[in-house]
Amino acid sequence: MIKFSFYSSAFEDAISHMLDFDIPGEIYSSLIVMLFIIILSFVIYFKFKHADPLETRPHGFILVISSAVKLVRNFTIDLMGKKWEPFAGYVMALFIYIFIAFTFSLTGLPSPASYLAVPLSLGLCTFVLIHVTAMRANKGKYFLRFTDPLPPYIPAFVPINLLSMWSPLLSLTLRLFGNALSGYVLMSIIYAFLAQASGFVFSFIPSGANQLFFAPFVTPVLHLYFDLFSGVIQTLVFVMLTMIFVSQEDPDTEEEEMLTLKKVNN
Repeated sequence: MIKFSFYSSAFEDAISHMLDFDIPGEIYSSLIVMLFIIILSFVIYFKFKHADPLETRPHGFILVISSAVKLVRNFTIDLMGKKWEPFAGYVMALFIYIFIAFTFSLTGLPSPASYLAVPLSLGLCTFVLIHVTAMRANKGKYFLRFTDPLPPYIPAFVPINLLSMWSPLLSLTLRLFGNALSGYVLMSIIYAFLAQASGFVFSFIPSGANQLFFAPFVTPVLHLYFDLFSGVIQTLVFVMLTMIFVSQEDPDTEEEEMLTLKKVNN
């Protein structure tokens, strides 16, 4: 009985330690962003379901969404090639999530992009897509890339190539995380400085309320750069690098067909 009670209490302690953990606020913010995207997707679905397909001039919400879809589709084809047109759906989802996540701090809640796990998860998605595409395109020759890209294949290059294969993951993750975190840190320092300066100038007002006068006049312009402008730039960089990294693993079939036709004609 003593031995059983000992293991029982140890088991209960282990379970309590497993359940006793704090979820960062950035994770809740990420869940809110995903919930918003899901709701937006359903709204778009029902809007288009009840829209008149014979209407020659769409307007309002339908016009905005149609233009956005067409823009992303053409952008994907221009950058990746015609055969990558189905990839436009993933590009749009990635663009929407990263932009909202990066600018989410404007709501007063923490930005998901400033929590390392979120950029790392996005980078892992791109990393997996890169190597899955390479495996599908090269079949068994995929593993020869770790010896050397071109013949003669040199086994001595395997350790170097195994290390370099992680560079896209690190580049995408740290770029997004670094920019989001730097903006958060700088804005926190500026808010603290303005609060102290306002409290010093308006010291005759009760403490706490006297710290709120300077920030509304200075921080909106800074948020415009650190959140909106930087969010657009970082979203475009991440999405474009994802498209380039993935598409370069599989050559465009249109180019292959053109070369085949030239050979036949000759």
